[in-house]
Amino acid sequence: MAENYYKDALKQGLKEVQSAKSNGTSPLLPVLDEIIPADQNTTTVNLGLVPIPLKQIVGTKTSGRSSAFAPNFMPILEENTEFAVKWKHLCDAHLTEGIHDPIKAYEYMNRFYVLEGNKRVSVLKFFGADTIEGVVTRIMPERDGSDEVELYYEFITFYQNSKINFIEFSKRGGYTELLTLLGKELDEEWSVDEQRTFAAAYHKFEKAYMQSGGKKLQSTIGDAMLSYLQIYDYNELVASDPADIKSNLSKMWEDVALKDEDDPIELKTDPPEETKPQRQGLLSRVLSAPEPDVLQVAFIYDGTPAKSGWVHEHEEGRLYVQKMFEDKIDTITYPNALEDDPYEVIVHAIEDGCSVIFTTSPRLIQASVKAAVEYPDAIILNCSLNLSHRYILTYYARMYETKFILGAVAGSLSDSGKLGYVCDYPIYGQIAGINAFALGAQLTNPRAHVYLEWSSVKGADEAAKALAEQDIHFISSQDTAKFLEDDRDTYGLSYVNGDKREVLVDSVWCWGKYYEEILNRIFDKSLQTEYRNVDKALNYYWGMSTGVVDVWCADTLKAPTRRLVDFLKESIKQNICIPFLTPLRTQSGEIIGEGQKSLTLDQIINMDYLVDNVIGEIPKYDELSPMGKATVDTAGIEKSQNDIVKEAKKKAGDES
Repeated sequence: MAENYYKDALKQGLKEVQSAKSNGTSPLLPVLDEIIPADQNTTTVNLGLVPIPLKQIVGTKTSGRSSAFAPNFMPILEENTEFAVKWKHLCDAHLTEGIHDPIKAYEYMNRFYVLEGNKRVSVLKFFGADTIEGVVTRIMPERDGSDEVELYYEFITFYQNSKINFIEFSKRGGYTELLTLLGKELDEEWSVDEQRTFAAAYHKFEKAYMQSGGKKLQSTIGDAMLSYLQIYDYNELVASDPADIKSNLSKMWEDVALKDEDDPIELKTDPPEETKPQRQGLLSRVLSAPEPDVLQVAFIYDGTPAKSGWVHEHEEGRLYVQKMFEDKIDTITYPNALEDDPYEVIVHAIEDGCSVIFTTSPRLIQASVKAAVEYPDAIILNCSLNLSHRYILTYYARMYETKFILGAVAGSLSDSGKLGYVCDYPIYGQIAGINAFALGAQLTNPRAHVYLEWSSVKGADEAAKALAEQDIHFISSQDTAKFLEDDRDTYGLSYVNGDKREVLVDSVWCWGKYYEEILNRIFDKSLQTEYRNVDKALNYYWGMSTGVVDVWCADTLKAPTRRLVDFLKESIKQNICIPFLTPLRTQSGEIIGEGQKSLTLDQIINMDYLVDNVIGEIPKYDELSPMGKATVDTAGIEKSQNDIVKEAKKKAGDES
């Protein structure tokens, strides 16, 4: 029996050698001693006895045995050799009693290189085993700032408490996102049962993913699993069998395929023009269907208009479009969606006959995507920025344009140059708002400095109080609707001096115009046409030029300042005034860009730094309020990744 197995293994090995030669790659096993440069500054960590995924064993530690194996670890020595005899004995042992002796191996960048036990690895790989026990020494790579090494250090921190080494991601932040989706903290130790449950769930998913065509994608199984868990939660995955998982994957495969893209998002800065349809997909089929006599439109809120300025503004937008479209649409509201299961709220709206659904908060994104996948006859749009999901459209406004104008006004009015800024959450778009305000202030007052506080850390009142105590009189607060008279002085750019508080200018979200434009596009089919013409996640990111944002001025504002506001508004609309004109200098002294050029929208959206005239910092995750953490979990900038890397570096230093 072992004779035939060796013949089959030898055939596989020789075939692999021939393939490697044809491709111009080495026909032998990689050797770790030849991979790590001799002058590289490395340290080692003893991991003890651990299960090693066989698919991650890729070579040998030294060159002594590399010539006996093909790159797939199959033997390439003839049957009459001593090596072949020993391989066959191990084959018999595996079939009768199992291979129990652990190997010795080195781990480098989460790949394993065998020091002792190459033939054991070869036999188990031949029979398709998943793991082998091994005594492992980790070699820590020198930190060079590369994404590959930084991603590995994120893995190390994840591994520290989970002891999971088989899930991998192609981009930084994956381990953080996974922990969030599992409901676990970074420093939370996993029990043995939790490790086993996760391993079982992962391998079920892996099987279904590969059967669905995962081998054709360059992204990792971990990347695809993140997409899956964003729609179907972890407990559901644990309870599912591979057939159920495969069925779910078929519904959401375009979202999975997006993970293969380096640039998965298509940003649209203006309403689309009508073009000839070119492709057919799930959403395009939905949007091509004949519309009913009266279009049922749902507005799903994470709060109520009476208690949330954000919800109040969207409610004003709903009332606006209901009036504009009269009997062509019928709008229905669903408040407090987060008090129950938001997915069930969306399903309820669909069962009520709503075929267009606006979910008005980033915190509703997961429920929105799941509903879009499960109910493909509904058109679902989520109010968020920079989230890559194929089955819904997202919409947001370029509020940094208005913040630039508010900053310019503040700089022109301040004698001291000390300005205040209260921000709510460190999410996509907000950091750009802070920096735009600071640059606008610098435009009219080169001495201007912006003192930054966070309402999601201290609370809005305490944040404003902290600024007032520093003798700062011009303070930019959150740009939410001034719908409660007693809260009027907490919004926009205000002058604060003791008990005197006066709103001067404010950013205005014109949601009614936004919703009107989107609904018009649904009615005239240009939205579905645009969807057909892209194969990425479609994000609308409109600004002043489309009328979806504006700046409000108080009656008390003097004429010269009003003229400044009008001039900047028109200049931004015409793309004459560019808020983010390079070069920019960050707090750390880094220079962003060169020459007189505008940052790209991607660069603006993904800002995770503050410009040099801002005094303050982006808060750490642990400093945020519960609502702040929930919001950042969904749409936060990747600042938390830096904290993970720092923690990884610290722990790596402690271990060594």
